[in-house]
Amino acid sequence: MAYESGALDATLAAAAGEDPALIAELREAFLQSAKKQLDLLKRARCDGNWDVAAMRLKGLAASFHAEQLLILTEEALTSAPGEPVIIRKIETFLTDFAVSQG
Repeated sequence: MAYESGALDATLAAAAGEDPALIAELREAFLQSAKKQLDLLKRARCDGNWDVAAMRLKGLAASFHAEQLLILTEEALTSAPGEPVIIRKIETFLTDFAVSQG
């Protein structure tokens, strides 16, 4: 799944204006927060922990208008804890996002 710019990049630009340093800082904050929740998803062994991490990741995706990640979090919420397919999809999204920031 290739990362597609769009609503997420527009949200960052709207928040940071034309300050490239601030945009880079916001992108990094988004990425680090998402990675933290992904780590919690990976370590979740029960429905409760899985759902909490998925909902936090969903909230982050919604806040930043990361539509692809929002779709993936919906998939995570309907998956069993530790589902490797959805974890790989989220990892791929985050890797592609990190690469796209140059």
